Amino acid sequence: MSIVPAPLLRFYHRMASPPHFYSFADKLLPWFVVIFVLLAVSGLYMGLYLAPTDYQQGDSYRIIYIHVPAAWMSLFVYVVMAISGAIGLIWRMKIADVVAISSAPIGASFTFIALVTGSLWGKPMWGTWWVWDARLTSELILLFLYLGVISLYGAIEDKRTASRAISILALVGVVNIPIIHYSVEWWNTLHQGATVAKMDKPSIHIDMLIPLLLMATAFKFYYGIAMLLVAKVEILKREENSQWVQKLVEETNE
Repeated sequence: MSIVPAPLLRFYHRMASPPHFYSFADKLLPWFVVIFVLLAVSGLYMGLYLAPTDYQQGDSYRIIYIHVPAAWMSLFVYVVMAISGAIGLIWRMKIADVVAISSAPIGASFTFIALVTGSLWGKPMWGTWWVWDARLTSELILLFLYLGVISLYGAIEDKRTASRAISILALVGVVNIPIIHYSVEWWNTLHQGATVAKMDKPSIHIDMLIPLLLMATAFKFYYGIAMLLVAKVEILKREENSQWVQKLVEETNE
């Protein structure tokens, strides 16, 4: 007897089908866009105008509402990519491979934003744009891992072989994720420690914390939007000779 509820199991199998996933993505996208806009507008308004000025950093700390969510997402997207790659390797699920490669450029973008905004924030705080400490260096390595996945996928013509290759690379690189997360605890670093994800209460004022959490959630919905859009294109490329894609093209041209 299966411990997985039958409706959930049916949904899982349906999502493994490219045409069903494509259709489901079309239904999700409008909702994701609306939720993202509401969260982003609310988070930016509260963070840039309503949140109090920090007594040490002044208003320069407000870059936190872009930097921190982008940094969180750089880790989150990589984990999604690695899990999707593992599912693709083990169960040969096409959609898992699509999600993995579709996530790579988005994760790279989040990592790049985190590095750039961190540099902009670091200049007035540390007096330098960059230091080779554990957190920054491991985050830079994460960017290289994303770029490696993208380059490897583009270099291999057979996309089934390419999907297996990037899945292995993603799984090997996932060891960098806990290094990034715990680097401020394991090594001496200029980067500040955790202020939100702590065992006790967060060491950040509630008026600053709420917009930060709103922006973090908004970034997750943005990832969902971008990933689904890229995945739809990838599915069409892979399934271009299938009947359902040809029928979709005919309906679009009518």
